[in-house]
Amino acid sequence: MGPNGRKRILIADDHAEMLEEVQRLLKEDYDIVGVVEDGQALVEAARRLKPDLIVSDITMPVMTGFEAAARIREAGVAAKLIFLTVQSSNPYLKKARSLGADGYVLKVYAADQLLIAVSTVLGGHCYVSPQLNREEGDQSCLL
Repeated sequence: MGPNGRKRILIADDHAEMLEEVQRLLKEDYDIVGVVEDGQALVEAARRLKPDLIVSDITMPVMTGFEAAARIREAGVAAKLIFLTVQSSNPYLKKARSLGADGYVLKVYAADQLLIAVSTVLGGHCYVSPQLNREEGDQSCLL
């Protein structure tokens, strides 16, 4: 948490427009402590900045968001993690779960869901875009 009592968020995405959109959605309620455009920069920033929450794309240059998440966890960074992605298939959701992600939001719904997801995750719960096609019997986010 920052000195003003606001939660600190680190954002990672390789598309400048998406970075701007995420910042615009979150800056009123949260402190954006870093913005990076690749997985390696995400790992370095997470270690240095120790954010409360990381919002990361999956498909990025140098190192994927999944690879970065694994390294961040190995480094002992305890930040909550939300993947913000275009990847809507179950294998990606399963991989996110295996990496200990707290949230999974589809980019197409970011304007409507990201603030809800961030608030939910920072409140100690998990969030998955309801539009995701889940496998039979998968009724909760189980992240």
